[in-house]
Amino acid sequence: MLNTLVWHAPSSLEQTVKTELDRQVQQDAIARLWRRDATLWTGQDEGQWLGWLDAIEQQRAALPQLQALAADVRQARFTHALLLGMGGSSLCPEVLARTFGHQRGFPELHVLDSTVPEQVLAVEGRVDLARTLIIVASKSGSTLEPNVFKQYFFDRLAKIVGRSHAGRQFVAITDPKSKMQQVAEGDGFRHIFFGEPSIGGRYSALSPFGTVPAAVLGLDVAAWLDRAALMAEACKGSGADNPGLQLGVLLGVAAREGRDKLTVFASPGIEGVGGWLEQLIAESTGKDGKGIIPVDLEPIAEPSAYGSDRLFAYVRLTGAPDEEQDRAAEALAAAGHPVIRIDVREPLALGQEFFRWEIATAVAGAILGIHPFNQPDVEASKIETRKLTEAFEHTGILPGDTPIASSDGLTLFADAENAGALQDAVAAGGGVREWLRAHVARLQDGDYFALLAYVEMNARHAGLLRTLREIVRAQHRTATCLGFGPRFLHSTGQAYKGGPASGVFLQITSDAGRDMAVPDQRYTFGVVRDAQAAGDLAVLASRHRRALRVHLDADVAAGLQQVIDVLR
Repeated sequence: MLNTLVWHAPSSLEQTVKTELDRQVQQDAIARLWRRDATLWTGQDEGQWLGWLDAIEQQRAALPQLQALAADVRQARFTHALLLGMGGSSLCPEVLARTFGHQRGFPELHVLDSTVPEQVLAVEGRVDLARTLIIVASKSGSTLEPNVFKQYFFDRLAKIVGRSHAGRQFVAITDPKSKMQQVAEGDGFRHIFFGEPSIGGRYSALSPFGTVPAAVLGLDVAAWLDRAALMAEACKGSGADNPGLQLGVLLGVAAREGRDKLTVFASPGIEGVGGWLEQLIAESTGKDGKGIIPVDLEPIAEPSAYGSDRLFAYVRLTGAPDEEQDRAAEALAAAGHPVIRIDVREPLALGQEFFRWEIATAVAGAILGIHPFNQPDVEASKIETRKLTEAFEHTGILPGDTPIASSDGLTLFADAENAGALQDAVAAGGGVREWLRAHVARLQDGDYFALLAYVEMNARHAGLLRTLREIVRAQHRTATCLGFGPRFLHSTGQAYKGGPASGVFLQITSDAGRDMAVPDQRYTFGVVRDAQAAGDLAVLASRHRRALRVHLDADVAAGLQQVIDVLR
């Protein structure tokens, strides 16, 4: 059976949505999408990026290989599996790991998508490397993070089991003829699985980038694909009852009408889906000064805490709903906020939502008049990072910045434009407190506040950053976002730089606690993290975004508490 969708909206928005839905049906939008007609969007190369439409059937055909992989992994008695990836190659596996957990007889799946040294070491500490299957997931094979992860863990394993045997504990998922294929073949990887080049990373959940990790962790991949196929079939319909078209029109029209902060909350059993949705929505729609800003894991509040720029999506697990979330959704709808509720019948039915939201995002892109399959501003950050790491290889140093204020372990940095704009609001001799408060005070109606945290993603840090989000929302009634660096660079980073100029950004960096070398490179993981943060801030500045960096000492939790105390 299909997952169901119901929605409530103010009468004016409801009528606009219905009018646009009728227009899309009259213009044969769904048939054009399935025909790969690029004129549905901007008439560029969109038609070349729709391989995901056929992914379910392709993976059904590949079930014998996936089942053989599962049997091999089980027979080898691996206790852990570690997926090394970034963005589209890591977010679906993370959803699967968080949703399905440890399956008996199969390895427990962990995901690493951070160059923060403490994060790498924390993940390494959760696995027994000698009994771990390592999955390197990289479409292009040239993405910095999966490459340095592979270098590090291959070196670590070679020291444990010997270099000639290390490759037998590696699996690659990559596009044909990529650099990663060459590396995998050269190092004798256990398996190599190939993606489809016409599927972009964020649309790859139902391709090998999702099905291979699913098989490794012991998921019933056939049942998962069967449920997803029901949604794919429903999304071929040309009428107004097409579930993907309905959702896409809701998203696109709401954004066009100023409700461009898509606020997602999901039942605890499937809460991980929000991170996947963040990337799909932000990276697909946030460009050309337009876009939908996804808001995930923001604490639920009373309806009065929200402005008129919100659209809420409640992804509800019908077998295990959260009563507080149910009440919140009802209260929001009763107060006149638009609310979409999707009832997911069982965790395996998340496959339906992967496909529904992919269709919906493509439709929303057509309504917004953008190319939903490229990511120009993600590439811009990669280029800046590459410049810095290459320079470090030659000089052994990263360029430094001059602080604008410093006290009690907090140091602030800003580019000339932002420093100048803030200087007008800070009295002569103002310190860290005045600069931080002046920066947050730049928030206006319709803006959003984004924390860009280049620190370890752990429960303590997440809790402190959650408190910071609550403080800012209570003071300004604005949407608040949280991205842990560098993973958000391949996700919401596109919308932050290329989408509407409505963000106020606070980047958070810190002194190195521990650091590790990247084998065969002069730079370390800490240098990579710092280069990514610097490149991120440089591109934000080049896009004239309102951005400030606060640098903490090595005690990150204490530094975050200081920021909270300043802004409270």
